[in-house]
Order: sequence, then structure tokens, then C-alpha cells
Amino acid sequence: MPAMDPYLVRVTPQAYAYVQPDGGWCLNNAGVVSDGSTTLLVDTAATERRAKALREAVLAQGLPLPRTLVNTHHHGDHTYGNSVFAPDATVVAHETCRSQQIAAGHQLHLVWPGTEFGEVPVVAPTVTYSDAMTLYVGDVEVRVLHPGAAHTAGDSIVHLPGEGVVFTGDLVFAGGTPFLFNGSLAGSLRALGILRSLGADVVVPGHGPVTDPSVYDATERYLRFVGEVARAGYAKGLSPLETASSTDLGEFAALRESERIVANLHRAYAELDGLAEAAELDPLEVFGDMATVNGGQPVACHA
Repeated sequence: MPAMDPYLVRVTPQAYAYVQPDGGWCLNNAGVVSDGSTTLLVDTAATERRAKALREAVLAQGLPLPRTLVNTHHHGDHTYGNSVFAPDATVVAHETCRSQQIAAGHQLHLVWPGTEFGEVPVVAPTVTYSDAMTLYVGDVEVRVLHPGAAHTAGDSIVHLPGEGVVFTGDLVFAGGTPFLFNGSLAGSLRALGILRSLGADVVVPGHGPVTDPSVYDATERYLRFVGEVARAGYAKGLSPLETASSTDLGEFAALRESERIVANLHRAYAELDGLAEAAELDPLEVFGDMATVNGGQPVACHA
């Protein structure tokens, strides 16, 4: 089946989701908030070409280009395209996101050296916050919240209380497997509680189609499954790879990127070892184990 083209969908009068099917590795979503005079962008894309397509989609909707760009976390699929919008747009993120983005540099180039990323200089946030901040797009209130370590140590939730919309970043993968490599299992469960408390009816995930709050329950079921599998494997003295290889994913086998189970077990094991949430894991070991679970094939960048 050929891949679908990205599309911009209006989810409320002043909020849009930019969805990149199929939502797999490096095919993230972005968000657009505009009152017709001012525009705010939530995240960009993994390649120069895809970030430019996002820019053209904003213009085709008759909206002005963004003056503000909020990055939900530091991963390159959400930040590599920052340079397409800066310096005209001020880049905003959690303070840890800034430091992580600078430290990561062009990390995606190392994971997927064959991908045509284009010209994507690192453009780190120039405005940061620690707990929460409020921005305005005309009269539209945009609340930016840090849920603690979850998908990464520097996540942001972008909530539009007046519109009933939340942009979750990669706290939620609709139809895809959560990915805790840089984050926390316990923290991801806490973040779901924060998302539920916001009461938004429209949920724009970091990857996958626009959805509703039922996605929180689906995500929680998977995360609790990871915790149970990790505790059982850990008690038996099995490695994360051994545990993953002997695990029946059941209902979760149908999720995209099911090989992430082993990365998530590495994170759960680290927490069982008493390491701090979001403590650094060995990327070579984790991505190597994912390739093993993926039938001996490295995970593929879909961008």
C-alpha cells in the first residue's frame, strides 16, 4: 500500500493538526494554532523537505507563518525542521529540551545514515521554561506544561483550554508503540494522569491519527503490560532481550513498531535497578536489541 501524503486537518476553529501517515519512525505530527493574524506551530519534521511541506501547508490554508514554535521534546523528528521557520519564529521549549537538543546534535544521522535529511542545522530553543508557561495567539490561550520525565526528560504538553485540544508530543502514539528509551515508565504513567486532568476532547498525538481521550487508556494498558513483563523477567534474571524474545505481545502485537518492547524493557529494568528516571541508556545496545527483535533488521526511518 503506498504511503499517504501528509495532511493538515482543522480540529477546532483555531487549531489544526498536521498529520504524517503512517506515523512510524520519524513520521511525527505537528500542530498549528492561528487566529488568522498570528500563528503558533507545535513541532516541525525530520527532514528539510518535510518541514518545507509543513510550511507550504500553513500558507495554503491562508494562515501567516508562525511567530512562535514550541518543541514538545528534543528528538530530531520534532526539531530538525526548526531552521525552516527560525529566526522568524521564536523557538520555545522546556529548559531540559534545549540542553538535550544541543547535546544530541544530529543524532538521527547516526541512527539512519542513509536518510536524506537535507539542510537541518541544529536550532535550539531560545526561550525556555521550567514548570509551565502561557502563550497567546490573539485571544487563544496556549498553556505549555512540563509533566516531568516521561517520553524524555524535557517533554512539553501543549494545551488549548478554550479549544478543548491537547498536543501530547510523544507521550502518546496513536496506533503505535510507546517509546521510553530516553524517558521513564513511571513518569509516562504520571503524564497520562496529567493529560486526563486537562479534559481536552481532541487529542493530537505525537504520531498517528488525531484521536480522543480513549487513547490514554490504551497507552496505559500497554505501559502496565511492560511493567508486568519487566518485573517477571527481572525476577528470573533474564536480560531485556531474553524477556522480549519470550514475550507474547497479545493485543499489542498489532501496534506499529512492536520491536520497541525491548527498548521499553531496558527502561523498566533500569528503574527496577533503582536508576533515576530518564537515566542514560546505551543506545548501541538498545537499538541493537530492537534490530534483533525486528527479525535481524535495523528499524527503518519512514521519512
